[in-house]
Amino acid sequence: MAKNLILASASPRRKEILSTAGYSYSVIPSRAEELTQSESVYSLVRENSLAKAREVYNKCGENDIVIGADTVVCLNGEILGKPKDKRDAFFMLKSLSGSNHEVVSGYAVIGSDSEESGYCVTKVKFRELSDDEINAYIETNEPMDKAGAYGIQEKACVFAESFEGDFFNIIGLPIAPLYTLLKKFGISPDWQK
Repeated sequence: MAKNLILASASPRRKEILSTAGYSYSVIPSRAEELTQSESVYSLVRENSLAKAREVYNKCGENDIVIGADTVVCLNGEILGKPKDKRDAFFMLKSLSGSNHEVVSGYAVIGSDSEESGYCVTKVKFRELSDDEINAYIETNEPMDKAGAYGIQEKACVFAESFEGDFFNIIGLPIAPLYTLLKKFGISPDWQK
């Protein structure tokens, strides 16, 4: 029997990446409560990804395969989540200005007989940003629903001087390692069927 792929996230960016890769899937946003602390940022994103996938999987059938994901921006060991307000967004972007930081995404896949998870790290270098640039970007409202207060696939693409690692991880879903994991669960993109 065919397996149904379900994304446990309402993120338009994650949906776009899965669609671009050629997957057919449904969306059931997870209502799992996210952890804010763990032994490391890497275990934190994995645990949150698993919690999101489990919460949705518990509502599904045995032919369903569920993807959970969690992304954070990490600067000098400190996690920058989504900004609380414009002032918080300014502080985050000012701290990222001229510096290197990591974008860390956890991902999890759950099926009827197993669950697996992993994480991906991408290093990003921002050029020096002026206060005017930061304020103008904040006024677009783009930063307000994004970890670290920026979306590299949108207007903030002009802030990133360079990156090392998986580009799609910066957007919120490291598709290459996820593709490999989904194949283990018998899920391939439509163009491979």
